[in-house]
Amino acid sequence: MTMNRHRIVRMMILPLLLIIMVSCATARQEQPIEQPVQQTSVEYRSLEGTIENIDKYGNATTTIDEATMTDAGYQLGDIITIAIGSQNIDAPYVGTYSDVDRGGFLVRPSSGKIALAMSYDNFAGKTGTDVGTAVTLTMADKAGYLNEYEIRHLVKSEERTEYASDPVFANFREMVAGKIARQRLYRGCNPVLDDARAPYAAKLVEQAKIKTVINLADSKESMAPNLPAAPYYQTLVEHGDVIALDMGIDFNDPAFIAKLKDGLLFMLDHEGPYYVHCNEGKDRAGMVAAVLEALMGATVKEIEDDYMVTYTNYFHVSKTDAKYPLIAKIITDMFVQMNNGQAVTDANIQKVAEDYLINVVGLTRTQVSQLKAKLS
Repeated sequence: MTMNRHRIVRMMILPLLLIIMVSCATARQEQPIEQPVQQTSVEYRSLEGTIENIDKYGNATTTIDEATMTDAGYQLGDIITIAIGSQNIDAPYVGTYSDVDRGGFLVRPSSGKIALAMSYDNFAGKTGTDVGTAVTLTMADKAGYLNEYEIRHLVKSEERTEYASDPVFANFREMVAGKIARQRLYRGCNPVLDDARAPYAAKLVEQAKIKTVINLADSKESMAPNLPAAPYYQTLVEHGDVIALDMGIDFNDPAFIAKLKDGLLFMLDHEGPYYVHCNEGKDRAGMVAAVLEALMGATVKEIEDDYMVTYTNYFHVSKTDAKYPLIAKIITDMFVQMNNGQAVTDANIQKVAEDYLINVVGLTRTQVSQLKAKLS
């Protein structure tokens, strides 16, 4: 009886198991089969235009709109091929000139258009570009420069309340590197520019009792409308104690060199304290200040430190920031170029500056000695 009962149970279970197995197999067959992900590359259309304007720095503004770049998928941090004339140049798409190394090519937005430029150099001069030259922009490497751009990009505020003091806001300071005498040489931003910083710079120029101004940024015509807002500066202009040089940015450009010579000879003919400024007191003023500091026996570190004060003042860059050495390299690279690509050290940087002033700018050795005497 027991055996019959076991046989009956087995007979009932076996069909049940068969039903479950068939059911599972059917379920597995009904599962959707995962298809491999298709890797598709995005195509970015090329953008064509012409050069519609070249400014005094050699920056070339194109007819291509910034909005067109954005709509076509181009973003800051991409690397773009510039086809211009017979040349193909790969350049990052960035916000401003300091986003690349000195001498580097770049593509940037400018007043709603796309501009082609070089950092501290002359794009039009180096590439032979003229107004009307055809240009094509093509994606070379999507986000290929993004990490570098995010490290280097700088943004500054125009609000005085976000800065520690008036001198910091105006990037105004006394230069004391090397053997420069106290209260002899100052640098900073433009006191006669229609911006938020100018009134502070104008006040500080008066407080420092500046006697001679080397204005690297303006022509007589461009600064004239803003002179009434800076009466002390205006008095200096009226007395013939301001030279307006309207300089570019490439220290090897013949026009830059000729104007630098005019400015230094003007210093020799006038008394200090001297004030050297461009618009921000950052680029042109930074280069001229560095040459004068080197001439007066400053160390490489002193020159770098003074150059970087501007970036601390404007952009709150600290020595621990990853971008600090990248930016500081801009000014040391200038001396390396002056030195035919050779490294500069504390032992040779003064001679590099002297050779530049004598062999390139065209000062005599006597004039260089007189300049040293004026600043010491």
